[in-house]
Amino acid sequence: MGQDFYITTTLPYVNSDPHIGFALEIIRADVLARYHRLIGDEVFFNTGTDEHGQKIYQKALDEKREPQEYVDEYAAKFGRLKEALNLSYDNFIRTTDKHHVKAAQEFWKIVEKNEYIYKKNYKVKYCVGCELEKTDSDLEDGFCPDHPGKKLEIREEENYFFRFSAFEDKLLMLYESNYKFVVPANRQKEVKNFVGSGLKDFSISRLKEKMPWGVPVPGDETQIMYVWFDALVNYISALGWPENMENFSKWWPGVQIAGKDNLRQQSAMWQAMLMAADLPNSKQILINGFILSGGQKMSKSVGNVVDPFEYIEKYGTDALRYFLLAKISPFEDSDFIRERFEETYTSDLVNGLGNLVARVVGLSHLGGVKDSHPRGVISVEVEKALERFGFDKALELIWDKIREADKLINEKEVWKLEGEEKRKILTDLVNTIRQIGVDLQPFLPETAKKIIKQFTGPKIVRGKNLFERL
Repeated sequence: MGQDFYITTTLPYVNSDPHIGFALEIIRADVLARYHRLIGDEVFFNTGTDEHGQKIYQKALDEKREPQEYVDEYAAKFGRLKEALNLSYDNFIRTTDKHHVKAAQEFWKIVEKNEYIYKKNYKVKYCVGCELEKTDSDLEDGFCPDHPGKKLEIREEENYFFRFSAFEDKLLMLYESNYKFVVPANRQKEVKNFVGSGLKDFSISRLKEKMPWGVPVPGDETQIMYVWFDALVNYISALGWPENMENFSKWWPGVQIAGKDNLRQQSAMWQAMLMAADLPNSKQILINGFILSGGQKMSKSVGNVVDPFEYIEKYGTDALRYFLLAKISPFEDSDFIRERFEETYTSDLVNGLGNLVARVVGLSHLGGVKDSHPRGVISVEVEKALERFGFDKALELIWDKIREADKLINEKEVWKLEGEEKRKILTDLVNTIRQIGVDLQPFLPETAKKIIKQFTGPKIVRGKNLFERL
């Protein structure tokens, strides 16, 4: 009997077009969702868009537009990823949704009732690019390292604060009791060091007269919620919290997929907020690294992002999915280089998988091999790799089978064989292709579907190379 499995991405900030970094995050979440469905689990897969905060408000002002109109346009662009990347998510939440706004306010009221929210005057350095307060130790040459050259704001006003400092010991106990709370281990160590060095209370509201675009603070018309406090609540509001507690209890806690830049927010801030509201903590967070060619970090603020739609249009969805899953490390910074992508497309997909399927189909017709239904069960070694979030390792195992099958055809010169010897080798090859099709379902769903269809039925179906482009 399967289990209930809840998985969510972080919510991308809609201050620019979708980029390859978020495509990487949501594709990995999609693989895990598809995999859990295949092994019989009931899955709820959540994603969406983060639509409040000063960056968005300022962008809307710069373009002389209403903030809601602005976020509607960009939310639609992120919504296009579902078809473009062949995603299987069940829910797309927007932080401007009425239900989410209501849930964020209810969450605030609970945390305030539990005495973890208070009001005070303060002065702080603030990076608008990160939507985060910065201490001198966070800075490099006086600038935020994630937004070099972007002048920090000095903010002085009366806001509400979250008693983050009250959760230092509790967070450390959480990490200690669950050594896989943050994956990989070096990221768990990083967040433990952050928490262990001492936590400071942080501001969770802004003056409405200065920045009105956000969720109103309940009971105080002069303040709106800090964007991070509001946005993080999406992980539970997406489940119907607080009205539908039955649905919430069914799915929560869940697994979060996050980029390493969100490590502190997701695995410390959010977990402390859950403790403050007397709610269970998330199970795990998977942290992904990503950089561009030449060691430069990918950043919307410096305009060096890669457009996923460009690659999808030219090479197809599964080609992009394959490269991001197979050639970008799940846990370390990796390069995205166009030339490497194109080489991978040709070697692994066109001349690798596509050519093998075409060869086996052709030889099977000549050898008279008939079809039987594929097993339909993912191979054990691929399952083990996925359980450890080894997307690249799982695909490496599948491509080992592809290379071995090609090697067998060449070494045996199968096209020259006849009779029972040929039939036996081709039967083994067909079974290998069927298993490859089954194993590829979470990773390259459309390609897997084509392979399974081609090798299922009264006879093996001819067709063009799976990755032949018009």
